[in-house]
Amino acid sequence: MDDTITLETLSGAALLPHLDKVAALRIAVFRDWPYLYDGDVGYEREYLAAYAESPSSVVVLARDGEAVVGASTGIPLAEDSAEFQAPFAERGMEVATVFYCGESVLLPLYRGRGLGHAFFDAREAHARALGGFAHTAFAAVDRDDGDPRKPAGHRGNEAFWAKRGYVRQPGMTMKLHWNEVGIGEVEHPLTFWLRPLERSA
Repeated sequence: MDDTITLETLSGAALLPHLDKVAALRIAVFRDWPYLYDGDVGYEREYLAAYAESPSSVVVLARDGEAVVGASTGIPLAEDSAEFQAPFAERGMEVATVFYCGESVLLPLYRGRGLGHAFFDAREAHARALGGFAHTAFAAVDRDDGDPRKPAGHRGNEAFWAKRGYVRQPGMTMKLHWNEVGIGEVEHPLTFWLRPLERSA
C-alpha cells in the first residue's frame, strides 16, 4: 500500500464526527459508472447512522494528510435491513454467520495503490476479531455490458474480487431503489459475492 496514505479503523459511535465526510465521498464516487447515483446527503447520513449505532460495525478511513480520500464499511448482516438479509434466508444460510462488507469508495487519484486490498484486509480482520462469522459478503450492482453509458475502456472489479476469494452467487440478488443521474428513482438489481471467512492463524 502507498505509505503516504494512512488508514484509521473506527467502530460504532466513533464514526459520528466523520459522517458528513464519508457521505460526501460516497456521493462523489457513486455518481460514476456503474452506480450512477444521484446522491443525497440526508439519505447518506441516515444510511451511515446504522453503522454509528452498531458497536460491531467497522468503517475504515483512508487519509492523505487530513483529507479523507477513501472509506470502506462493514456490519454484521443481522444488523442490516431485510432487503440485504432475504437472499441469505432464502438459500437457508444463517444470517447471523455472515459479515456484510458494505461499500468501498476511493477517489480516482488514489486508485491502484493497494488500498482496495487494505480495505478488505481490515474488514475481514474485524469480522474475525468479532467471532462467529462463517462468511464475508458484499453486493455489486448488475449492469448490462452493452449499456451505452458504460465508459470506454472501463475495467470492472470482478477480477480483483475473485483474487480475494469472493465468488459471485447467481440467484442471490436483491433490489434497491436509488435516484439515477438524469433519470430519477430506479430499481436496481445487486448480486451478492461470498467468501468463507477462515480463522486467524
